[in-house]
Amino acid sequence: MKLTPGATTLEQLETLWRGDGIAVLDPAARGGVEAACAQVAAAAAGTVAVYGVNTGFGKLASVKIAQEDTATLQRNLILSHCCGVGEALDEGATRLMMALKLLSLGRGASGVRWAVIEQIESLLAQGVIPVIPAQGSVGASGDLAPLAHMTATMIGAGEAIYKGKRMASGEALKAAGLTPLVLGPKEGLGLINGTQFSTALALVGLFEGWQNARASLVTAAMSTDAIMGSTAPLQPEIHSLRGHRGQIDVAHALRMIMEGSIIRESHREGDTRVQDPYCIRCVPQVVGAAVDLLRFAATTLETEANAVTDNPLVVSAGIISGGNFHAEPVAFAADIIALALAEIGAIAQRRVALMVDPTLSHDLPPFLTPAPGLNSGFMIAEVTTAALMSENKHLANPCSTDSTPTSANQEDHVSMAAHGARRLGRMNANLSVILGVEALCAAQGIGFRAPLETSSALQAAVAALRQVSPALKEDRYLAPDIEAAAALVRTGALTAAAGLQVTL
Repeated sequence: MKLTPGATTLEQLETLWRGDGIAVLDPAARGGVEAACAQVAAAAAGTVAVYGVNTGFGKLASVKIAQEDTATLQRNLILSHCCGVGEALDEGATRLMMALKLLSLGRGASGVRWAVIEQIESLLAQGVIPVIPAQGSVGASGDLAPLAHMTATMIGAGEAIYKGKRMASGEALKAAGLTPLVLGPKEGLGLINGTQFSTALALVGLFEGWQNARASLVTAAMSTDAIMGSTAPLQPEIHSLRGHRGQIDVAHALRMIMEGSIIRESHREGDTRVQDPYCIRCVPQVVGAAVDLLRFAATTLETEANAVTDNPLVVSAGIISGGNFHAEPVAFAADIIALALAEIGAIAQRRVALMVDPTLSHDLPPFLTPAPGLNSGFMIAEVTTAALMSENKHLANPCSTDSTPTSANQEDHVSMAAHGARRLGRMNANLSVILGVEALCAAQGIGFRAPLETSSALQAAVAALRQVSPALKEDRYLAPDIEAAAALVRTGALTAAAGLQVTL
């Protein structure tokens, strides 16, 4: 895939993350890259101290480095910063991070040689994936430790994955027919300053979150029919009077996938209930607001994906130190995504609770089992959703407000974007299970309404679910059913079966 610095789309980045990990920069970027590189080379040969070119780093910026030591300076920088810990980042997110670094360097403000860009492109093309520990960044002065581990593989240090095997990076490069890169002036700093680790994980959180948000519309519609809820609150005029785009879009999507439901038509007259609980009636208002948050975060992250975020930068005034490495925009975006995920899960969990409660479910059997008492049905599946909902509420607490000084107070305010973005993976996994259980319960409830039928779109969703989880007639070992349903949510198969059309 050809990437254009400054103009790469979220769709392209999602494609890269989902499996097409081969990315190259538009060759048109080369002129700007080489012009900036020439300025750095001139500075390295001069006598004036230029941060990161011929000086130490951080609190050691006042230490001047001799010209003959600049290559050693850059290599030492990388090795000393490889201090990440914890589980390794998965390969998809690592490829995405590397592509984001290409985009940043390709803007022509970092001062690296084109050979640096070619090394990243070669790693992606040959499938050499650096092993990057997921913990250790505070999201300011760049994602230093994670990006240092990426760069280590480029220079033949550290570890990498090649053809499914974890090995020393030097061995991986040799096996792939590649040569370790020798870093030039500022190149190590240009590679490890930046927000690409945080941004990649925030993007993964966004992509997975959008998948979950769309699936929640299908499960909400299924639940509405399962409890014989009203679609009157979905009338377009209600939502246009408020005016929020997400709310309008969600109401429209729900109307479309519930159109033609015989279950709905059966209780338009004579239903003694005046209003449904909020978890049914207010889906457009709650999930719509979450959709708006995801869209806002998407705009921020698309901008950040195309941004130059290292330091110092080669600009018209010279080589200038700034603060583009500070990941506050990414931290805010991650916190916003977390809020959206927590609330989508919270309202979905209440629908699960509604369906298993015979006092609220409009004559569905207790815990959705044909023989309650002897069988517990979905009793504990609902408890699981409550546990995951509560966990996501805790995880949704903001990370961006949790700054702590580092590097001898030189870096005295940091974003915490890295773990703010990393926690989104856990939240999305939890949410997919909540929605999977809701789908199981709703399909069971719809089955109890026979011979009345739901809409054709929701019948297709139920049919997809029934391929992996038969209707619950008596108690059985449910964990595999829950995982299979969650997988339908995560992969988008449930949404596709219903033919749902909502775009970010």
